[in-house]
Amino acid sequence: MQYTIIHELPGRMRIRGGMYAFTREESVSLEEYLETIPYVCNVSANHKNGSILILYQKNCRADLLSVLTSIRIKNLPEPSVYGLETKRTDEAFVRDLTLLLFRRFVIRPLLPLPIRRIRTIVRACSYFGRGGSSLLHGRLDTSVLDASAIGAAILQGDTKTASSIMFLLKLSGLLEDYTKKRTRNALVHSLAINVDRVWVKNADGEMLIPISQVSQSDQVIVRTGTMIPVDGMISSGDAMVNESSMTGEPLPVHKTTGATVYAGTVVEEGEITVAVRSLGGETRINKIVDLIDQSEALKADVQNKAEQLADSIVPYSFLGAAGIFLLTGNLTRALSVLMVDYSCALKLSTPISVISAMREASTMNIMVKGGKYLEEFALADTIVFDKTGTLTVASPKVVDVIPFAGYTKQDVLRTAACLEEHFPHSVARAIVRKAAEENLKHCEEHAAVEYVVAHGIATKLHGKRALIGSAHFIFDDEGVPLGDEERAVIEKESEHGRSLIFLAIGDQLAGIICIEDAIRPMAEEVITSLKDLGITNVVMITGDGEATARAVASTIGIDRYYSQVLPEDKAAIINDLKASGRKVIMIGDGVNDTPGLAAADVSVAMKDASDIAQEVADITLLSADLRELIHLRQLSTKLLDRINTNYRFILGFNTGLLVLGQLGILTPATSAVLHNISTMGISAGSMRPLLCETETHG
Repeated sequence: MQYTIIHELPGRMRIRGGMYAFTREESVSLEEYLETIPYVCNVSANHKNGSILILYQKNCRADLLSVLTSIRIKNLPEPSVYGLETKRTDEAFVRDLTLLLFRRFVIRPLLPLPIRRIRTIVRACSYFGRGGSSLLHGRLDTSVLDASAIGAAILQGDTKTASSIMFLLKLSGLLEDYTKKRTRNALVHSLAINVDRVWVKNADGEMLIPISQVSQSDQVIVRTGTMIPVDGMISSGDAMVNESSMTGEPLPVHKTTGATVYAGTVVEEGEITVAVRSLGGETRINKIVDLIDQSEALKADVQNKAEQLADSIVPYSFLGAAGIFLLTGNLTRALSVLMVDYSCALKLSTPISVISAMREASTMNIMVKGGKYLEEFALADTIVFDKTGTLTVASPKVVDVIPFAGYTKQDVLRTAACLEEHFPHSVARAIVRKAAEENLKHCEEHAAVEYVVAHGIATKLHGKRALIGSAHFIFDDEGVPLGDEERAVIEKESEHGRSLIFLAIGDQLAGIICIEDAIRPMAEEVITSLKDLGITNVVMITGDGEATARAVASTIGIDRYYSQVLPEDKAAIINDLKASGRKVIMIGDGVNDTPGLAAADVSVAMKDASDIAQEVADITLLSADLRELIHLRQLSTKLLDRINTNYRFILGFNTGLLVLGQLGILTPATSAVLHNISTMGISAGSMRPLLCETETHG
C-alpha cells in the first residue's frame, strides 16, 4: 500500500493513501486487519479522503511501517457485518452532528429576528407534546422539566434562552442515541455465531465438513455441549436446548422431532439432527436485536439507580422553583431552578460510562454481555477457578497409555479417539490428536454414543459395553472392578500430577490414558495480583484426584481447593460461598463447569471454552492470557470510581449553579448554558478510556 505520513506523535500516526484509495467496505477490512496485529491498539480509516489514524505501542513503529507497506488492499479479507454497520453508524452520527451545528451557527444567525422567534416557538411544540404526554400518564419526569424550562423562557420573551436549551438537549439526545446504537452493534457482534466445522449426516454415515459447505438440503448433527449452527427443524433426536441468547430465559427448553431450533442456541443435553432451513443465523440475529431493544436486563444496578435518582429529583426541582417564586415574586430566579437539573447529567453520564467500559473491554479481547456484569466483577471478593483448561493450558497432551486385559497401547488409544472425537472438550481433542500423530485410523465401529456430563461416554463396541471417562464414572457409577495392579498404577501416576482417563470394555479396565496439562503462564502472578486488587478468597475446584489437585494448588499459590468435584457439587460449593456473604466470580471452560458458571454472581468463560460454557457465561475471554482477568478487575473497579466521581461533580456543580442563580449572580440563560455544557463535558469525559495504554496493552 502506498501512503504518506501526514502527522505523527509517539504511539499515534496518521497516514494518507490519497483520495478514493479505498472504498467504505475496504476501509472496514483495513481496520479489522490492522487491529488483529498485537501492537496495534486502534485504527480509524476514512474512505472519503483516504486517511488512516493508527494508535499503536510506541516501540513498534518500524514493524508497523513494514506491515503498512506490505498491505494489498484488494487482497484483504471481506469486512464483517458488524464492522460495516458500525462504520455506517459512525458516519450517520458525524453527518447528523455536522448538520445540527451548521443549522445552529451558520443558518440561524442569517435569519431575521422575527423568523428566529417563530422558528423557536414551533420547535418548542414537540417538547411541550412530550411533557404533556408524561403528565397525562401520571409521570413527573425530565420531559416535563424540559418543557417547563423552555415554556417559561418563551413566556418571558427570552426565545434565545429557549433556543439554546433545545439545541443542547438535541445535542445530548444525539450523543445518547449514538452510544446506544454502537452498544447494540457490539452486543449483536459478541453474540454472533462462531462455528467452523459441523457434523452432517449422509448416505455413508457422518462427515465433518466446514460450515461454509453446508447447504439447505443437509442434515446437521448437534450433540451435548455444542452450538446449533443453523436455523432449522429437528428431523430426529431429543434434547434440552438453552435458548437464553434468543429469549433471555436461563432454563433449557425440551426440543424433539418437528420442533424448530435456531442458530446460536446450545444443546445442553441430548443429541438432535437438524434439517437446515436457513444459513447464517438470520433469524437469530433478528431475535437478538429485538431482545436488546426491548430488554433492560443488562443494565448495571448503578445505572438503574442513576436513572431512578434522576427521575426522583424532578419533583423537587418544581417545588424549589415554586418556593423561590412565592418567596421572592421573581420569575427569573424561579426559572433558574428549572434551568438547572441533576437528572440530565445523571441519566446520560452513567450509561455512557458503562457503554464505554464495555467497548474498552472488547479492545482488550474481553466480551462482556452487559454492564451489570462489570459492576459484579468489581464488587466480588471471591474467585473460583476450574482447573483443567482454565488454570492449565487449553491443549493438554497425552503423555502415556497404559493397557490392561490383553489390549495394546494402540488398541486403547484408537478406541478412545473413536469415542472422544464427537465431543468438544480439551482432553477429548488431545486424545484424538495423539491418535492422529500415531497414525491410528479409527472407524465408526461403535453404536451411538451417550455423553454423561462430567463423567464420560458410554456406547456399544462389537456387542460389548464400552466406557471412557473419570474414575468415579468407571469404578463407582458403572461398577467396573479395580485390581491391585491397576490401583498401584493409578496411585503412581496421580502422584506425578497427571489427569487420568479410563477406558473399560465389557466390564474390564482396558487401559489408562495419562494426560498432562501444563499450568498457564503467569497463573501464579495473576492470582497474586487479584489478591492485591481486593480478591480475598481464591478457590480451585476440579474433578481430578486429591494428589493432582494438591500439586497444582501448591504450585500456583492457591490455599483452598476441592478435588473429585461433580458438576452439581461445583454449583453447591458456589452457593455455599454466596450463602456465607461472599460475592463470587466463577472461571471455567467445559460442559461440566456450566452449573457452577450459572450459580456464580458473575461468570467468565475461557477462550477455548465449550459452546455451552460460553453461552452460560456472562463474560468471555477472547485470548488465552489469564492476565486479562487483572485488566478486567482494574477496568471494572475504575468504572465504579468514575461513576461515583461523576455523581459528586454533578451534585456539587449543579448545586453551585442553583445557589448562584438564586443570588442573582447568574441569569437563567447563563445557568442553562453552563448546566448543559457541564452535562456534555462530563458525558464526553465518561467516554475516555479507563485504563492507560501500558495497563491495557503492556
